[in-house]
Amino acid sequence: MINLKHVFASVFLIFFVVVTTNAQDLKSDAFHNHDKIKQAIALNLDAWHKAAADANFNSYFNLMTTDAVFVGTDASEHWELEAFKAYSKPHFDKGSAWTFTALERHIFLGDAHVAWFDELLNTQMGVCRGSGVMKFDGQSWKVAHYVLSATIPNDKMNAVIPLKRTEDSIIIKSFTD
Repeated sequence: MINLKHVFASVFLIFFVVVTTNAQDLKSDAFHNHDKIKQAIALNLDAWHKAAADANFNSYFNLMTTDAVFVGTDASEHWELEAFKAYSKPHFDKGSAWTFTALERHIFLGDAHVAWFDELLNTQMGVCRGSGVMKFDGQSWKVAHYVLSATIPNDKMNAVIPLKRTEDSIIIKSFTD
């Protein structure tokens, strides 16, 4: 006579093994997909920086979304894409835009279409920090928002403050008047 308890236990055990194995495979796939996505983002950021270094205007701006924003080191530099193109064009036309090389980069994934990152850069201005948002447009990852910051060692900040005091006061006044 067939013991139904043993049959149900066997079926449950087989089901549990199959589900657990599939879950492990899914976790492994997700991990590898995250790695692939991060690699694709890193490659596009490197290509974006290289396009600037090579003064390749079209390649550089094709790696940005159509609604991209670039925030520069100067407080006045909050560029929407078309204004940033207009500012950048003469630099690219001279054959010497800017050269940023990532020393370190951290990439964080949001959903299937958004990621953010920060990077420490070797630039013609010395060490800078870049941070931003990447969007997947259905074909590739593109820069949607980029913020470039000059790094100032904490123990040097007191020496820098007086150097920028006049400009800072003008900017602050423009927002408070």
